[in-house]
Amino acid sequence: MAIGVPAELARRRNRVFRPRDLGDIYAHPRAEVARLANAGAVRRLANGYYALVPQQRWGDHTWSPDLNAVAMGVGQADYGVDSVALMGLSAARIHGAIPRALATAVVAAPKQRPPLIVDRGAVVFVARVVSTLDVERTRTELTDGWVTTVEQTIIDLAHRPTLGGITELDAHEAIRAMTTQADWTLVKELATRSHRPSALRTALEIADA
Repeated sequence: MAIGVPAELARRRNRVFRPRDLGDIYAHPRAEVARLANAGAVRRLANGYYALVPQQRWGDHTWSPDLNAVAMGVGQADYGVDSVALMGLSAARIHGAIPRALATAVVAAPKQRPPLIVDRGAVVFVARVVSTLDVERTRTELTDGWVTTVEQTIIDLAHRPTLGGITELDAHEAIRAMTTQADWTLVKELATRSHRPSALRTALEIADA
């Protein structure tokens, strides 16, 4: 299918973009993005945000990316790769502790902002300094980036179990599912470093249950 996606766009590390990001490619980015969306080469995620459709799915208007991938991609588009990380329930999902897809994704970012409603749910932004978190690399279908480690995720879920709209019971089940993966010496170190003794007590109680 001759859709005419320029190589500079096709090679983007982050496949989520804003029309203004393409000013060095197009003289009229919004018009060109609208053309690509009509052709099925990009998908509108929310007002001002688009994702490049995988080439093998060009023309397929039913394609929709994973919500956690969208959260990471949007965060990187706005703040840069090293300033955002999937956390909380999204990190638990990445680590296999939440088996079902959720309608909310949580991403650490430099500042708090209202949730972004996208076609598969909502992206919740939490003001955290990513360099102070324990993170590791992960790959999504839209971009590569940071996710909090199992140990950091346990502390975060114990501290704010309902962040993103899950129940406290679900958060505790996710912590329990990560119990055998965790380095509990590191969990204790992270809790001490972030001054969250009550979160550590909660996590230890859940792990011992």
